[in-house]
Formats: sequence, structure tokens, C-alpha cells
Amino acid sequence: MIDSKKIGNYRYRILALLMFATTINYFDRSIIGVMAPTLEKMFGWTNKDYANIMIAFKVAYALGMLFMGGLIDRLGTKNGYTVSIAIWSVFGMLHALVRPGFSVIGFAAARFGLGFGEAGNFPAAIKTTAEWFPKKDRAFATGLFNAATSIGAIAAPFVVGWIVHEDGENWQIPFLITGVLSTLWVFLWFRMYKKPEIHPHVSIEELAYIQSDSAGAESEEKLPWKSVLDKRQTWAFALAKVTDAVWWFYLFWGAKFLADTFGVNIHNIALPFFVIYIMADGGSILGGYLSGYFMRKGWTVNKARKITLLICALIILPVCFVAITDSKWLAIFLIGFAAAGHQAWSANIFTLVSDVFPKKATASVVGIGGMVGAVAGIVADYALGSVLDSAGNSGYFWAFMIAGSCYLIILGFVHLLMPHMTPLDENLKPILK
Repeated sequence: MIDSKKIGNYRYRILALLMFATTINYFDRSIIGVMAPTLEKMFGWTNKDYANIMIAFKVAYALGMLFMGGLIDRLGTKNGYTVSIAIWSVFGMLHALVRPGFSVIGFAAARFGLGFGEAGNFPAAIKTTAEWFPKKDRAFATGLFNAATSIGAIAAPFVVGWIVHEDGENWQIPFLITGVLSTLWVFLWFRMYKKPEIHPHVSIEELAYIQSDSAGAESEEKLPWKSVLDKRQTWAFALAKVTDAVWWFYLFWGAKFLADTFGVNIHNIALPFFVIYIMADGGSILGGYLSGYFMRKGWTVNKARKITLLICALIILPVCFVAITDSKWLAIFLIGFAAAGHQAWSANIFTLVSDVFPKKATASVVGIGGMVGAVAGIVADYALGSVLDSAGNSGYFWAFMIAGSCYLIILGFVHLLMPHMTPLDENLKPILK
């Protein structure tokens, strides 16, 4: 058994910073979804108006994923992550300046900037995980920081419910909170982060453990962003990221669904969201642990990751029935199980990138996949907003049917594109054993 005291555990301090950043990211991202029913009444938005505001976020997120992924690989994790959080924090606070006369365009502009900045979080965090954890621990580490998405989503309704009145008074304040948190994070990040090879607080034993299943030291030569575009592995990951549209459906439309279907308002949304996202947290951590457990039992990386993804897809399937139940709490628990399955899925698909690609290409590949996921979210928002305005709540039936069934289909295509998960060396050539 590994003696963790002898090895050292500075890598978990870095992981704690990833969790903190991701919590801030999702708190910022979730606020508007929690306040959506209230803001709609205040500003007279239609479902299409709200969908267009969400689309602005996702267009920027798609563009930002391409730009930020390459930027982080060029600038390095430390500086690239800082640029990302600075951009999203400024635009997050700018939401508070929007006035009723131009509410749709004002929120769309603020969401655009927020989405562009927030696009850097996951490429930077996955790159950091690849730098600081061996392959056998990466899914678990990813599951832990990915669980912070739910911490942010849980915090949002409690903070909003505490500060914002039902008539919308004080709605600006939650958008300002993350500026303080982001400043604290940047201070800690610059104080604590260096690559493990040159970090004074990383022991020789811990560094050996971090690099225990790496192919060896990589050169400092930068890979051009376009070099990963012709790799089937890139598009296998990108296809798996189409499921981001489902997660954003829960995040941005969940409060509206519960309000439209069961009359849940800004002051009683906190408990349903707590249940959904605490279940999602559990799924993220357990999903990350499960594939690592299979690997420690002697399974190949390929088998461990894909069997775990299959289990996730099966757990998600029952969410297809949410829109036909008359029970609010049954609907909440079905969404909660699906959110748990999605987060377990997400922890493992993110790890696919660092399983296959060299560290210096990781952020670029994650960025391409994130861009594809954002485009899928744009299509979903446009379709759902149009259907809800024309056909009423029956539009939710089709949304949940697609949300429940798409994972199994996508997993089949991922396996066809990447049947063996053969790792690539630093020149993107297959490493043949």
C-alpha cells in the first residue's frame, strides 16, 4: 500500500484551487437560471428572449473554447487560467449594470463576455490535472473538481433566495459577489502554483508518483492548435461533449421547468436544486473513483473508462419519463439521478483526453470538444425556446426524451472512433506497445 505521508500530497492543494475556481465559475453561471422566472416577469421576456440570452452565452463559450484552449497551451496553465477568470469575473459583475430599457441585449452582451471567459476553466483545469496526477488518479481528481460545478449550482439558489426578493429587488447583488471570490483565488493561485517538476514543495517521491505512468518528460516545443484536428481521438471526445447540452438544459432551464410545471418559485427552488446537485456531486466523485478502481483491479484504461461510461448512460436513461410524471419530487429525483450520471460521465470523458493526448495538447483538445458541446447547447436552446412558445409545456417532453437517450447512442459512436484508446506521443504519433 502506498504511504501517502512519505510521498507527500501537495497535488491536492492544487486540486483544491481547481475546485474553488470551478465553484466560482458555476455560481456565476447558475445565477441567471435560478432567477429566470423572476427576471422574465420583471423585464417581460418571452421564452425566445430567454433562449437568445442563453444562446449568447453559448456562442461566446464555443468561440472561447477554441481560443482559450490554444491560449492556455501557449501561455501555460498559470497565466492562462488567470486570464480566463479575470475575463469572466468582470463580465459577471457587469450583469448588475443592465437596465430594463435594454434588458435582452444588455444581458446577452454580459452573458457573451461571461461565456468567453468561462470557456477557459475546463481546458485549464484538465491540463492542470494532467500535470499533477498520474493517469490512474486523474478521473478521480477530475471527479472531485468537477463536483464543484454542483457546489456552485447549489450555492446559487440559496444566495439568491436569501438576497433577492420575489419582486426582483436586489437582483444585482448576486452578480457582484464573485468579484471578491475571484480576487482571492488569483492571489492564492499565483502564490501556490508552479509545475510539479520545479515546485519547491513537491518531494522527489511525490514527483515520481505523479510521473509514474507517463511516457517520459515532454519537450517544451509548442504544438500548433490545428495539429489535433485530424485526429479521430479529438472528435471522439468532441462527440462525447455533445452531452453538455443536456447539463446546460438542467442548469439554465431546470428552474423554469419546475416553475412552469409545479409552481416552484425563487424562494422554494433552493431545496429541489440542493437535492439535484448534491446527487450530481456524488455521481461526479463516484464516477471518477469507479474507473480508477477498475484500473487498479487490472483492467485496461480503455475497458475501465468505457464500462464506466456505459454504467453512466444506463443511470441517465430514466430521465426520459420526467415530463410525464405528476409528482414534483419524483421529477426532481429523476433529474438528480440523471445529473449524477452526467457528472460521472463528464469526469471520465474529460480524462479520455489526458489518457490519449500529450499534456501540451490537452487544453486545445478540451477546447475543441467544449466548442462542439456549446454548439449543441445553442441548437437545443433555440429549439426549446421556440417549441415552448408555440406548443407550451409539451416541449419539455421531447427535451427530456433526448436528454435521457442520447448518451447510449453517443457512447457507441465514441467506441467506433476510438476502439482501443491508443495513446499518442508528444508528436501525436501512436505509442505502440
